[in-house]
Amino acid sequence: MDVVCEQCRSRFKIPDEKIPKGRSFTLSCPKCKNKITIDTRMAASPSPKEDTRKPETGPEKTIIDEVSSGAYDASEKPFDFIEEGTETVLLCEPDPAIRAKIRSVFEKMEYNITEPDTARDALKQMRFHVFDVIVLNERFDTGDPDENNVLRYLDRLSMSTRRNIFVALLTDRFRTMDNMTAFNKSVNIVINLENIDETEKILKTGLTDNIAFYKVFKELLVKTGRV
Repeated sequence: MDVVCEQCRSRFKIPDEKIPKGRSFTLSCPKCKNKITIDTRMAASPSPKEDTRKPETGPEKTIIDEVSSGAYDASEKPFDFIEEGTETVLLCEPDPAIRAKIRSVFEKMEYNITEPDTARDALKQMRFHVFDVIVLNERFDTGDPDENNVLRYLDRLSMSTRRNIFVALLTDRFRTMDNMTAFNKSVNIVINLENIDETEKILKTGLTDNIAFYKVFKELLVKTGRV
């Protein structure tokens, strides 16, 4: 350390190893014997503070990520065998009474019906089978209808796959057959739960319109050898 006597302005050095750390002390100037006060408390290195920050982690894994990365499990397949021409429906509705009404509609139309208990179950079965129809309550296995994992999974599908699935969204927020909401939610039809007793009529109308809408487009794909 370099020391300067304020009285005689003499300069001299003190070996660092001989200087007490973190304290105040005095010494005599070797030339004029003036008392020099040296305070090393401010110069002492502060003790390292504990890092309370949370360690950085990767993005939280969603149900969709978990299911998509899961190993193959044949027991999760919705069907062991389906006769050619049999149409299938995935029914995602938490209310048993409403589910029973919708089930009866598809039983009349001779659909093969799958009824998952959770979004995770639904996504696992969608890994192995492209359902012809998905009936989905926007509050199925979620407290936030705008964060529905089944809808999010459908949004990730390629258009060539998605266009082969007719999606009916059950809701208590939007009116039945609200085309703008259907477009915004990327579904084919919206059914308000107040109209659940008219489900058969609404679904048949929606399915018929969907077939007519894609008929020319699909015929063109066949003619051009793209399917």
